[in-house]
Amino acid sequence: MKLFWNLFTVWMLLRNDFTLIFIRMQNIIKINFIIFFLFFGANVVAQQHPSLMLTKVNIVAIRKGCDSLPILKTSYLALKADADEALSTTINVPKPVDGGGGYTHEQHKRNYTSLLNCATVYQITSEKKYADYVKTMLLDYAGKYQNWPNHPKSKSLDDAGKIFWQSLNDYVWQIYAIQAYDLVYDTLNKTERDKIENELFIPILKFFTEDRKVVFDKIHNHGTWNLAAVGITGYVLNKPVYVKKAIYGSNLDGKTGYLAQINKLFSPDGYYMEGPYYQRYALLPFILFAKAIQNYQPELNIFKYRDELLAKAIHTSLQTTYTNKVFFPINDAIRDKTFESIELVYGSNLAYADIKPDADLLDIVQQQNKVIISDAGLKVALAIAQNKAVPFNYQTLWIKDGAKGDEGGIGVLRFGQNIDQQCLVLKASSQGMGHGHFDRLNLLFYDNGTEHFYDYGSARFLNIDTKGGGNYLPENQTWAKQTVAHNTLVVDQTSQYQAQLSLAESNHPTLLYFNNTPKLKVVSAKEDHAYENISLIRTSALLKIDETEKPLLIDVFKVIADKPHQYDLPFWYQGKIVNTSEKIIAQRNNLTALGTDFGYQHLWLNADKKLSSASGFISVLNKNRFYTTHFTSNQPLKIKLVSIGANDPDLNLAEGKAFILSQSDFKNQTFISVTDTHGNTNPVKETVTDASSIITDLKLVEDSITQTTISFKAKDKLYIYQINYQNKNNYINIR
Repeated sequence: MKLFWNLFTVWMLLRNDFTLIFIRMQNIIKINFIIFFLFFGANVVAQQHPSLMLTKVNIVAIRKGCDSLPILKTSYLALKADADEALSTTINVPKPVDGGGGYTHEQHKRNYTSLLNCATVYQITSEKKYADYVKTMLLDYAGKYQNWPNHPKSKSLDDAGKIFWQSLNDYVWQIYAIQAYDLVYDTLNKTERDKIENELFIPILKFFTEDRKVVFDKIHNHGTWNLAAVGITGYVLNKPVYVKKAIYGSNLDGKTGYLAQINKLFSPDGYYMEGPYYQRYALLPFILFAKAIQNYQPELNIFKYRDELLAKAIHTSLQTTYTNKVFFPINDAIRDKTFESIELVYGSNLAYADIKPDADLLDIVQQQNKVIISDAGLKVALAIAQNKAVPFNYQTLWIKDGAKGDEGGIGVLRFGQNIDQQCLVLKASSQGMGHGHFDRLNLLFYDNGTEHFYDYGSARFLNIDTKGGGNYLPENQTWAKQTVAHNTLVVDQTSQYQAQLSLAESNHPTLLYFNNTPKLKVVSAKEDHAYENISLIRTSALLKIDETEKPLLIDVFKVIADKPHQYDLPFWYQGKIVNTSEKIIAQRNNLTALGTDFGYQHLWLNADKKLSSASGFISVLNKNRFYTTHFTSNQPLKIKLVSIGANDPDLNLAEGKAFILSQSDFKNQTFISVTDTHGNTNPVKETVTDASSIITDLKLVEDSITQTTISFKAKDKLYIYQINYQNKNNYINIR
């Protein structure tokens, strides 16, 4: 089989210019023999099954591992329990009629999971009942598939699936189904194979590559799923033309296809432009197809491609989680998604087994508490049994965005051990296509295993049919994507780029400075295009001083404009306000919305207070720990307390609270905040310690285009913190 794919690769690479071949090659007879073999001998080349995640050569070892290696054994038993449950029910292949979350949608999802589960259990047990289940279901699909029209609940004819409301889910179904077919292939007779291939899989390949050609060639996660399904199926069915199209695109010119997806969707650091949530989702087709390529055509060295970019993508995906396992909920993210998701289970297994055996990946696997029943899962389980795991190495990083690494990025600052780590995230990346939010220079802050300043993520109840069919809700546009829904600056109550995707896609922020030292970690970035004739510069840092147990979060947001504007800087926080520098009286009744558009229409104005002094603070109790945010500015500040929920007739919006630093009628504005993490409460023992912040006297000492200097006291010790915007060698000066 390997010989065939080697020869096929040679032919494909040289097929466009046979004249040149004959001129340059000396051995004409040998060339003719190779060409003859490719055209007339391919069908007689033996192809081995299974040959994807679980390969025939390792089956005996995997069977033994399922008995003796603890994490492989528990993973297998859980999978077998699911397979046995499937066998206990009647096979059901209903005509597709329901949208996301509906009965037929969920049934077809269960079917593809059951197919793969039962096929895998067959390989471990050799019990034919599992293979028969897979055969029966695939034959059922084969008898019905070609009679199904485009799905009736599709939002667009161009993106309709046959099995699901969107073709994306059809691609996912096929990736699972073809793996199952590969695992039971040797149990089927020729008649059964011919029916399944000719009446199900071949029509699916034609549907994906012809009817959904636009998606197949699209540089997007939907395109990735499509071409991965086509390529893996092409390998299993021994259809090299489909493999070629999947790798190099429909026109075989490399402008689209798998390699183009890797080149254009990932930065050199392995960051996926749609953000961590979609990076997780897109990883699975990338790595599954890579594994197939590696098995069938190892000479392509796919795991080495673009400086081992797929390995970087897996590691970067893990680095964009907090220590509670949850992904940073940037862009259209479901906020509760963790690295326990199946995509990262595959990713961590393959990264360790097939690319580089980094011992800290084993820590991730242990937290996932499962492995894939596969060649990679066997290797990982053995390493864990040999006690090779070390704690995952969460790092302070500037993660570049853009195919060339020149479209901004994500700053991740971390301090402390994994058990109680502070983490600051500054989003200064590109728009992220249609799933992107209008939130340049958005700030997130984590501590004590939870969020403090948080991101709303998407407005969606995933696969809950009663809530918008499980799709994105209207409020995803009117609220979740708007700038005020994030911890970044809003000008004149209007979202960045006027919430227009085409404008936002054409520009990106710029990194000004990044620093990672034991006591000072800093990221500073600039955005010049979000608002006309306005420059935004945000410099955020974790600074450890002797007087505090935890670092201070120092945040300086500078606005340079050509005329006066209204400026709002929200801080969306978790917890309860327990103290303020000035008494703030909330509205007792008759709440009104803060505005009429760009997300403001969804905000209740609970309180509005103009500060009587140049600085102030708000103290919040969150998960039994206190967080006091001190703030000041170069102009008088107003504090607005807001909550989410206005103009929400269907009760779609999640609860949320923010305090907004607000100022109007000035051109240039600098917002200063210092967040002190301190003390704790013990509700069981009814004790409270260090409820008051030791930070006092926060002042803006000097502010200009080139420099911002602030001062504050910690237990009466004076600190001067200076930003020199035009001096990269002395960007931050502390004394």
